[in-house]
Amino acid sequence: MIVENSRLLTLLSEEQKADIGSLEKQFAHHLEYTIGKSKYTIKNEDIYKALGHTIRDFLIDRMNVTNERYRAEDPKQIYYFSLEFLMGRTLLNALINLGLYEVVKQMIDGFGFQIEEVLEFEMDAGLGNGGLGRLAACFLDSMATLNIPGFGYGIRYDYGIFNQIIANGSQVELPDHWDADGVPYEVIRGDISHSVGFYGYTETKISGKGKLEHYWIPGETVLASAHDCPIPGFNTSTVNYLRLWAAKSSEEFNLDYFNHGDYMKAVQDKSISENISKVLYPNDTTEQGKILRLKQQYFMVCASLQDILLHHRQTHASLEYLGEKVAIQLNDTHPSIGIAELMRVLLDVEDWEWDKAWALTTKIFSYTNHTVLPEALESWKVSLFEKLLPRHLEIIYEINHRFLNFARSTKKLSEAEISEVSIIQEGDEKRIRMANLAVIGSHKVNGVAALHSDLIIKTIFKSFHKIYPEKFNNKTNGITPRRWLIQSNPGLTSLIAKRIGSGFATDLYKLRDLEKFIDDADFRNDWARVKQQNKEILAKLIKSETGITIDPHSLIDVQIKRFHEYKRQLLNVLRVIALFRRIKENPDRHVTPRTVIFGGKAAPGYYMAKLIIKLISNVANIVNRDPDVRDRLKVVFLPNYRVSLAERIIPGTNLSEQISTAGTEASGTSNMKFMLNGALTIGTLDGANVEMLEEVGEENIYIFGLKTPEVFELKNRGYNPNEYLEKNEELKRVMYMIRENYFSPNEHGIFTPIYDSLVFNDNYLLFADFDAYDQMQNIVANDYLNQDLWNRKAIYNVARSGKFSTDRTIREYAEDIWKVPILPTLAPKTQYSFDEK
Repeated sequence: MIVENSRLLTLLSEEQKADIGSLEKQFAHHLEYTIGKSKYTIKNEDIYKALGHTIRDFLIDRMNVTNERYRAEDPKQIYYFSLEFLMGRTLLNALINLGLYEVVKQMIDGFGFQIEEVLEFEMDAGLGNGGLGRLAACFLDSMATLNIPGFGYGIRYDYGIFNQIIANGSQVELPDHWDADGVPYEVIRGDISHSVGFYGYTETKISGKGKLEHYWIPGETVLASAHDCPIPGFNTSTVNYLRLWAAKSSEEFNLDYFNHGDYMKAVQDKSISENISKVLYPNDTTEQGKILRLKQQYFMVCASLQDILLHHRQTHASLEYLGEKVAIQLNDTHPSIGIAELMRVLLDVEDWEWDKAWALTTKIFSYTNHTVLPEALESWKVSLFEKLLPRHLEIIYEINHRFLNFARSTKKLSEAEISEVSIIQEGDEKRIRMANLAVIGSHKVNGVAALHSDLIIKTIFKSFHKIYPEKFNNKTNGITPRRWLIQSNPGLTSLIAKRIGSGFATDLYKLRDLEKFIDDADFRNDWARVKQQNKEILAKLIKSETGITIDPHSLIDVQIKRFHEYKRQLLNVLRVIALFRRIKENPDRHVTPRTVIFGGKAAPGYYMAKLIIKLISNVANIVNRDPDVRDRLKVVFLPNYRVSLAERIIPGTNLSEQISTAGTEASGTSNMKFMLNGALTIGTLDGANVEMLEEVGEENIYIFGLKTPEVFELKNRGYNPNEYLEKNEELKRVMYMIRENYFSPNEHGIFTPIYDSLVFNDNYLLFADFDAYDQMQNIVANDYLNQDLWNRKAIYNVARSGKFSTDRTIREYAEDIWKVPILPTLAPKTQYSFDEK
């Protein structure tokens, strides 16, 4: 059950009963006629598909009502542009938000099937790489729940983030054809498509009015076809949508090739056109990969802007007041070419003057930055832009020329700083800095945590801040409690609802009411029972996925996130090796039993991240087989980390690892998911950890290591990792084991690059933080032995997690940046509720 002893609100009217009856009829209809099954051949997969189509019908009904409401009331609308939407599974989330879970469960039971097994047939829609894409998904849920007229725009990749298997300890990537069996809840908009151009050349001519006019004649045209994913709000009738574009050839075949017998060339050209939406993040180490990635970015924004303008013109005579009706949020720099595209439309198609067009463009766009690492800021070769988007290059040069004149006129920047803020990066090969374009072309720029927002105005955007101080603001990230508590942790949800009511589902700050139960022994016992049940579920999952048997009573210590050196999974595994050594040196010593779980994917071309996965796998293989260790230490790498796997890991976690080098993580959202599910955090003062500390106090979180100013100071004065290595005998022994092939007896030298990177560079200061991390882990182990103390801290963390809801984040965006309304709720016929008895 999604919530223990939960039930649908009592259906008070005959109309409501008829509504539920129609659900059963629709389901039976889809099972027989859409799926084509008789009662003798039905399988779990068929039940899933028929249920998906049935719920799709409900979603479309509400989506149509929502769209009619927007048309009648004509509110300002927000469009969220993102190249990534990590949606995960959708059907269960829709059942919860629509208030249909219990009814559907009873209906499926009536057919002799278990809904939990049925829902397992849904593939994760992994159309994103990590936190950025998952944040976008959470935002859409909150916009619908808050009744904000908000829509997502992205790309419908045929293949999402790759499937990961571990072979001989190493990551192997397999294609993720997430829609191979169809997507029953998807709405294919065959009547909505837009033409997108590439290549070609530009022309200018003098109009009859003596005005210089510009024309772009594309050399290649691709069609963008619309696919909608309905996004239902929780306990409201609002259903918005995420519109994803699929690339289609503008014509089935080039008839010139076809008629002259070159059938393969005709098919090849069609295939090349449709490659644009084929795969998330094509390998951009080659020129063709770079072209494809830039094509994806322009393809998405060009189609989306055409769609927005078409929608606007259906109810408004002109674009004069577009800024009063439309807001566009750029999720990182990937869609920032949209600034140049809107300018092109206004200048070349609408025949607006520059100043008028620029004023409208900057009023509409706002930009979210997601990194403080200069090397992570996106840039493109001018030569590539000139080839692929020649008119946009001209517009970008003009934007830059006018901006630099303005920047110089302020007299606030030196010439060196002028060079920093220029969109065009000079050098042997000129490049276009997309972050600079995004800052200049947006009216607001935000970071995603208080520390991050402070850092960007002191580092990467310092010069911009001197001339645009009013542009910069903070919007701390959040997560949606509907997925990350109600859906993923039904036991804890029910326990909380019984004590404080169900209002926390849409107002997470109400969790503060839990504080008055911290001293309630019965409540703490119930809390411990729910956590232990979740840990046992996780133990079964680990056994089925890896064959490893863990002690579900041990300290479950988890680090699940994208593999990157700055996230410092390597620091974690170094400490695991140190703990392993201590047990080996003294097999009878007391050690708090601990299960260390890793999960995450490394980018296919990221050699060092993949080597760290290999090291973790090899360490696990040796530690888990060692008879001296027994059940006191287990190491697990759970392959193919994804949203649905996170939903099963997080509820069973005791300790959340958030250990990035201070000043490198923009925010983090896994830290919030763990906090909301009653895990304690060990982490650096980085990203949103800073605000988590403020919420819970230092006695309820395990903070260690260098702070951001100390990191900068250490690097500025010259960091020498060997100084730290020589002072720490245990760390020396750990590194010796890695260098001398203790964990690679049959693969000598394989981990030498890891050894060399730490001893000679250590860019992310693992050695500098190792001792502090180790000592804090010892405190964690000691605290865990006092389960009553641990549970008090866990309850307090959940009680203080209210700030980290995307409902709060989206309210701030709506009020401070987008200026879009939060409409009154129109209650649906059925609502999800909790048994509060």
